[in-house]
Amino acid sequence: MSLPVHERSFTIERFHTAELPDTPQRTFRIPGEGWIEAPTSLLSLGAEIGEPTEYKRRIGRFLLWRAGPPVGEAWYLAVSRDDLAEQYRFRLSGKTGIGIGPDGQTHHRFRSWKKSLLEASDHA
Repeated sequence: MSLPVHERSFTIERFHTAELPDTPQRTFRIPGEGWIEAPTSLLSLGAEIGEPTEYKRRIGRFLLWRAGPPVGEAWYLAVSRDDLAEQYRFRLSGKTGIGIGPDGQTHHRFRSWKKSLLEASDHA
């Protein structure tokens, strides 16, 4: 049975990169500290806004993480599973934001930023 996101607790289980699930888990959340190979940039993602970082899903070859609520002030970080130094950030403010995608373009819509992640995965 799926729980609403705000009712899902953070798991204490730790995951290697290859073990991170493709889609969100319906009964628990994975904290940034739960990723064994997590880069420092991920572990500090939510520090500026005082929010924990949680795993969201895979988008092509990228692992998507978020610190903050789904609508409001939040940071997203996409990390390439093949090269942890390849990272892209998106800053959400309300329903709009800003971030540079792997296509080198500045995106103001979260959807177009995610699309650039997927398209970069198709061409890799």
